[in-house]
Amino acid sequence: MRVLLVATYELGHQPVNLAEPAARLRACGHDVRALDVSLDPWDPSLVEWADKVAFSVPMHTATRMVRELAAHVEKPVCCYGLYAGMCDGIADYVIAGEYEDALVEWIEHDTRGPAVHLGRAGRATRAGALGRTEVSASSRTDIAVPDRSVLPELNRYVQLVEGGETRLVGYVEASRGCAHRCRHCPVPVVYDGRVRVADEATVLADIEQLVTAGASHITFGDPDFLNAPAHSVRVVRALHERFPQLTFDCTVKVEHVIEHRDLWAGFAEAGCIFVVSAFESLSEGILERLDKGHTAADAATAVALLRSHGVDVRPSFLPFTPWTTRADIVELLDFVYEHDLVGSVDPVQYSIRLLLPRGSLLLDHADVALVLGAWDDDRLTYEWNAIDPAVDALHTEIAAIVEASTAAGEDPVLTYAKVRYTAGAAPVDLSTITVGRPRLSESWFCCAEPTGAQVVRLRS
Repeated sequence: MRVLLVATYELGHQPVNLAEPAARLRACGHDVRALDVSLDPWDPSLVEWADKVAFSVPMHTATRMVRELAAHVEKPVCCYGLYAGMCDGIADYVIAGEYEDALVEWIEHDTRGPAVHLGRAGRATRAGALGRTEVSASSRTDIAVPDRSVLPELNRYVQLVEGGETRLVGYVEASRGCAHRCRHCPVPVVYDGRVRVADEATVLADIEQLVTAGASHITFGDPDFLNAPAHSVRVVRALHERFPQLTFDCTVKVEHVIEHRDLWAGFAEAGCIFVVSAFESLSEGILERLDKGHTAADAATAVALLRSHGVDVRPSFLPFTPWTTRADIVELLDFVYEHDLVGSVDPVQYSIRLLLPRGSLLLDHADVALVLGAWDDDRLTYEWNAIDPAVDALHTEIAAIVEASTAAGEDPVLTYAKVRYTAGAAPVDLSTITVGRPRLSESWFCCAEPTGAQVVRLRS
């Protein structure tokens, strides 16, 4: 069978969600080609070549972009990944969560027909629009070493920027799913508090091929690298023993940063240079509604704890929710300044607006019912208005500033200053800000909506 695997956006990384199924399908004897339209233009000749076309949809932006493409493909189409359930109506088959076995089954059998959601056991279900996968609380998943030969070269993807120098970055996953159920997050809708860990040997073999391709920094893309801390420690130790020159970053919840405080000295020694952590808000009421499991004070503690070990923190935020006030935005901006985080925050984080896709756990919250509007099939979210209409207007202004500044490659410190001014925050001394902290060259975000430029590129 000739199979075309397509990615539209994976945060600027080489798309592992094409490389993993490519390895599995090739092992089953299928002819596989891959297309990453974040780098290369849509190629109708590849669709003509293929018997079936499968689109990777691991995040909101990717899903929006896939819907632009898949609706015009006149071949059997499958969408697989965390957001697959949002592709009903444009795909013949959708596979949410753990997709390897079900994807092979779709390729090898005549399954064209109504879209279904498949769990690990291949059982069809229509519970939850994003789909739900059946996995144990912390089980091991059978993933082949990704076949990265089908992908564009690593030097075309995101790079680590540190102190004016750049290095190639490899992206791997040591686990999938999450042990937590933050209400705004798409992961618990599919995984329901469960975690799947990848075999350590497979993770290390993938890292080895990335190092051979030139990577000197590794991003662990797990939703939370410390969901299975013993597993993560083994992976980090093996990584450092085999490749002592490598640095790495990972994503960790605030509460896990604090709970596992004894790990950071070892992680820093093994090459951890920064941690991405979802701070979301400084409003205790909003944090409680989101069920984040931490407080604003905990966020400050996490910053101090990581930095005490020489590890930077790159917070992600959800500044705009139905309950946000202008004072909340000012408080967030002040927190960023007071903790010397301006050089560690990608400007897009100042403009993120809550998305409410079908199946979102927040839809069951009593406070959401008071603000919930109609379903927007283009944006793949329920509409909502802030309780304070001025906050919606502020979001529009800040989002425009951030998108224009990002497109122009503007200094993030200058963008921060513009956002502060727009929000009505008091002036601060920007000369005290620490710059040059490690970051990735791709500044957009999985929970952000596509930029105008991304959509235009698809349509051109």
